[in-house]
Amino acid sequence: MAFWQNKALTELTSQEWESLCDGCGKCCLNKLIDDETEELYYTNAACLLLDHQSASCKHYSDRFSHVPQCTVITPQNVHELTWLPDSCAYRRLAAGRDLPSWHPLLTGSKEAMHLVGMSIQGKVVDERRVKDIEDHIVLWPLKDLD
Repeated sequence: MAFWQNKALTELTSQEWESLCDGCGKCCLNKLIDDETEELYYTNAACLLLDHQSASCKHYSDRFSHVPQCTVITPQNVHELTWLPDSCAYRRLAAGRDLPSWHPLLTGSKEAMHLVGMSIQGKVVDERRVKDIEDHIVLWPLKDLD
């Protein structure tokens, strides 16, 4: 059995936890919440640190010095982060689901994830180029496969 199938999330080492991230980049998208309905909307406006080709953070180890509001996802807070997409490996495992078939831990690379359209690759704009964030609401981050 794979480590994520026989350990509780709180039992994972930091290396195991980090390896669970599928690297899709969806958590690095700007999101909006309707004040009246509390409905969450994803946009295609990406964090200034997000590499649009690889879907990886350009400065992951020191991202907080560049983007202080960046959120650390942990086994302790994953249940509270309702803005994580349903396809997120952390969210899936926290909900008792398994990793999706396209996950890099199963396929050996991020290529399968990109090929099935589960990453931000080719779909985003730099947040610094956005004038009206409401004009950038998109539905594709809500997609979840298997």
